[in-house]
Amino acid sequence: MSVPKNDPDTEALLTVDGVSKSFGNVLVANDLTFSVQPGEALGIIGPNGAGKSSIFNLISGNTQPDRGHIFFEGRNITSFPPDRRCREGIGRTYQVPQPFSRITVFENLLISAVFGGRLQERESYDFCAGILERTGLLKKANSPAGILTLLERKRLELARALASSPRLLLLDEIAGGLTELEAAELVSTIQAIHAGGTAILWIEHVVHALTAVISRLMVIDFGSRIMDGDPSTVLSSAEVKRIYLGIEIA
Repeated sequence: MSVPKNDPDTEALLTVDGVSKSFGNVLVANDLTFSVQPGEALGIIGPNGAGKSSIFNLISGNTQPDRGHIFFEGRNITSFPPDRRCREGIGRTYQVPQPFSRITVFENLLISAVFGGRLQERESYDFCAGILERTGLLKKANSPAGILTLLERKRLELARALASSPRLLLLDEIAGGLTELEAAELVSTIQAIHAGGTAILWIEHVVHALTAVISRLMVIDFGSRIMDGDPSTVLSSAEVKRIYLGIEIA
């Protein structure tokens, strides 16, 4: 059901309301409307070029919509810059990890906790150490971020987002490029984060990793919502198989 313009679902944590965005002739969001409830885990899938990462850029404030509004906890945040959205409670990872490579893993988290989570530096020490333990990075606390393996960089990307104390966590292809065992380890960490009450919006091509966490799945194509609902129902849809998997169902 579409949310009326400028009248957000006050019970939702996040409401994307009729958002459209194009770059020249390329439409990356087409009158897109959906919401995420507090504590919910919503997955997004779609073919390459469907507009998935562009949706995250719109939610996190890296990109401004041409039309429509974005609400967080009932507040219109459409005009807020990325740093303010982070302080409001939206944390994000990137498909390609972007740590500060020349400083330590712990210092990466400290920056996020102070500037994103608005904690005093000394108050952040135990907090950041706890996040490193939760994400399996405590032994790497004093290592330069630039020497980490891919799995460790993915874990650091997740840890940095958590250090800003988000109520909504945006995960962008965080399982991509990992082995099956590595992905399983990361999924266990994400399951624990979600069990702690953090809402998750997750874009992922590794569908079995995604469905181990989410309770709802949305499919987009050419910036439009195609289907939204129970993951098993969505994945068994003939239209979704055609669009996402390239399978024609007679």
